[in-house]
Amino acid sequence: MPKILLAGKFHPDTLTLLAEHPEVEVRTLIDPTEQQLVDAMPGVHGIVLRTTPFGEAACANADSLQIIARHGVGYDNVDVGAATAHGLPLAVVGEANSNAVCEHAFMLMLATMKDALPLDAATRGQDYGRRDSVTAREVSGKSILVVGFGRIGTRMARRCAAFDMHVIVADPYVPQRVIRGHGYEYVEDFRDALERADIITMHRPGNHDGSPELTGQEFSRMRKGAVLINTARGTLLDEDALYHALTNGPLAAAGLDVTRDEPPALDLPLLGLDNVFLSPHIAGVTQEAFRNMGLRAVQNCLDAFEGKLDPYYLINPEVLQSGDD
Repeated sequence: MPKILLAGKFHPDTLTLLAEHPEVEVRTLIDPTEQQLVDAMPGVHGIVLRTTPFGEAACANADSLQIIARHGVGYDNVDVGAATAHGLPLAVVGEANSNAVCEHAFMLMLATMKDALPLDAATRGQDYGRRDSVTAREVSGKSILVVGFGRIGTRMARRCAAFDMHVIVADPYVPQRVIRGHGYEYVEDFRDALERADIITMHRPGNHDGSPELTGQEFSRMRKGAVLINTARGTLLDEDALYHALTNGPLAAAGLDVTRDEPPALDLPLLGLDNVFLSPHIAGVTQEAFRNMGLRAVQNCLDAFEGKLDPYYLINPEVLQSGDD
């Protein structure tokens, strides 16, 4: 009897799906530590993993594991090299939370452009004189630089175009004919469009070594009054340089769902700025996306047991390919 380990909290419908498969044994660990996960691996055939780190020790102790199913599209908490070396397929959930992240990024864009947080505070403090400051801006007619044209970036670009924005897309892995075919401007290197973008929104993975893509050099090239949105990875930004750009540089505001350290240190200077709109890495966790991610992750396990796991969801498909040789 195959055994699935649910490592974390999941939508109730995931248990409903598993109940339809009485041939599968289910064990749940709520918010396990890394060591608890290592100790639980013997005899487990599939793991549905949320945020607990899964490294070399867990891979080595997984004597029966057929799949690591991430409850999400990111896999920073999984040692992919170790998983691959041990012949363990790593699957993600594809587009299960793409709409959620896109909508969150769009919300952050509108909130920062409309100066939502300061205006909310002013209203609560009966400061209606704030109306005379005229700080809110419209997005119609503005240029937005979409960095990354994957599942989320494509959705963001489409929504921005619907709001009559000029969309510039930077993604060296997507042919320019594809991007131009959608009616967007193409740049191979996002840095080439920084001077022209009113809004920059990040939708690309972090670098493997954790190095930032946006440093003081990039921030200095942004146009005065620009807004930065990041729902991708906190490691993409040099946070000290971002603070300088928001206080003494060209940036008017930033909307951040991610930070380099999560949760961030209480003395992180960015937390003290009223032109920074923050959320706790929750863009992809709506009610709908939470359900979709759970169902997809569990289905990936079930499909792996039956030998029909869709390669579309795999991060290291070479594991299965080598097994076919």
